Order: sequence, then C-alpha cells, then structure tokens
Amino acid sequence: MFKTSFTKTFGIEHPIVCGGMTAVGTAELISAVANAGALGFLAALTQPTPEGLAKEIARTQELTDKPFGVNLTILPTIKPVPYEEYRDAIIEGGVKIVETAGANPAPHIPAFKAAGVKVIHKAVAVRHAIKAEKLGVDAISIDGFECAGHPGEDDIPGLVLIPAAARQLSIPIIASGGFANGAGLVAALALGAAAVNMGTRFVATTEAPVHENVKKQIVANDERATQIVFREFHNSARVARNAISEEIAMISRRPGATFADIAHLAAGQRGRTEVLGNGNMDDGMWWASQAQGLIHEVASCAEVVDRIMADAQGLVSKTLRDMVS
Repeated sequence: MFKTSFTKTFGIEHPIVCGGMTAVGTAELISAVANAGALGFLAALTQPTPEGLAKEIARTQELTDKPFGVNLTILPTIKPVPYEEYRDAIIEGGVKIVETAGANPAPHIPAFKAAGVKVIHKAVAVRHAIKAEKLGVDAISIDGFECAGHPGEDDIPGLVLIPAAARQLSIPIIASGGFANGAGLVAALALGAAAVNMGTRFVATTEAPVHENVKKQIVANDERATQIVFREFHNSARVARNAISEEIAMISRRPGATFADIAHLAAGQRGRTEVLGNGNMDDGMWWASQAQGLIHEVASCAEVVDRIMADAQGLVSKTLRDMVS
C-alpha cells in the first residue's frame, strides 16, 4: 500500500492516474479504472455536447461508486466550444475532480473551487506548472518528452523534468510520460512525484473502447515505434509510427510546407474512425507513448493496477533488503 500526498488529497486508493484521452476516456474504461482503485478521467470533449457529457457522467456513476474525474482540454478551435457549459455539466454532475489541459485554466478555476471541485492541471514545463500552482490548482500532472500527445517544444524527459518540478512546487505532482509498470511508479516516487499518469497502458486493456487491433499493436510495438509530428509547426506531438505518421513527417519537412498540406492526414476524426474504430492501423494518425516498449499483454484495468502495485511493493522491499544485507 502506497500512501502519498496524491492519494490523501484526492481520496484515491493507489497513486495511479488514467488521464483524459479523446475517444478513449469513456464510461466503460473510466469506471473500470476507478473500480481498480486508481483515478480515471472522462474526456469531456469526446462528447459532442455538454448534455452528452452530463449523460456520460451519469453513466459512469452507474458503473462505479468510487471517485473519478473529467478532463477539460481547452484549445483554440475553428468552431467555438462552449467550455463554460461543459464546466457547468461537470459541476452539476457532482464530479469533484477535474483535469484541465491546453490553455490557461484561470477562467474556470473560480467556478470549480466554489463548487468544491479539485483541479489537476497538465503542464509540459516547470514554468507552466509554477504558474498553475499560483492560480490555485490542487496538483500538477507534468508531461515528460516520452508522453503521447503534445510534450511541448523543450524535449525534457521525465528523469529531469519530475525532480525539477518537485523542487519548485509544493502541491502533489503526477508524473506523466512513459509509465507502464511498477518500476516506473517507484522511480517516479523517488524523483519527487506522488503518482503516475498512464494513457497508453490503459488503452491496452480489455475495457478500453478501441478496436482489438489497436491493443494488439501496442503490445507488438517497441519503444521506437513512435514518431514526433508537427514539430515544423511548433506544435510537436508524439504519435504511433505508421504509414500515415511517416507520410506526415515527410511532407512536413518539405521547404515551405504548411499544416494545410497534412491536415487531411492528421484529421482527428480520421484516426478515431479508421484506427480506433475500425482497426485499420495504417489509415489514420493515433496517439501512443514510448511506454509501448513496456507493455507486453492486454489485461483488465484491475489486473494492470494490481500488477503495478505488487511489482512496486516487491521492488521497494527487495531494495530495502539489499541495503541492510
């Protein structure tokens, strides 16, 4: 049993988090994560409307009586997103933990705080984490360069980023990027984190609402099977390496290339439909971290969490025995 500032602050049994993942963070997965004793986040914008999010929150509450949260990613979009209405749906649904990401969460924090909602903010740099703490968030999820999604432009891996953040923050830190096993959890705690965030590991679970081909591909892939795209457009993102991501990278390197040249390949709807939905692994861009190299089987959320905690405890016990022998 690992009790940390994270488990105490958020009332979670184990220091493990499944952060918000578009098209993946739905009731089936997040309730299973919660029932396993970890903290999972529904992806608010996976639901096309705030009303849809309210229904998904209620559906999750029917599947678990344990705490879970909602991720609210705030990004500039061509079509305006009613973020305030999504925020209200979270509050009215009785959710008490929110994960914010993307743009500055300052406009939403007062409403969340007034409703007794704890806020975790995702950051990719120490300077951003410090600013979020000053805004009053309750914890920081810090994304190292190994993570799926957008790691920022500084290319700082978790081995450096986690202790650098811990040195300057006084609130709990959730280490994110490249975590998938008990050794990673122990390492993160040793570096100053109070929990780990795993995305790719939870995609390769029986409850994840993605095609079985995706889960099998994660198991088959090694730590080299990711690719950084969009770097030329100052919006670096780590995705799984496949025919589409390689084509995106090739086109982007051409002199004078613009995002418009690869938009049809990078479309989120294409990845969600062709890859996550239909299992056509080379027909769309999909997100995966370097943790693929540490994932060797598809298992239930309960099995994943139990194995991580058992391995972490075993590793700590062995280390202590070795120190006194």
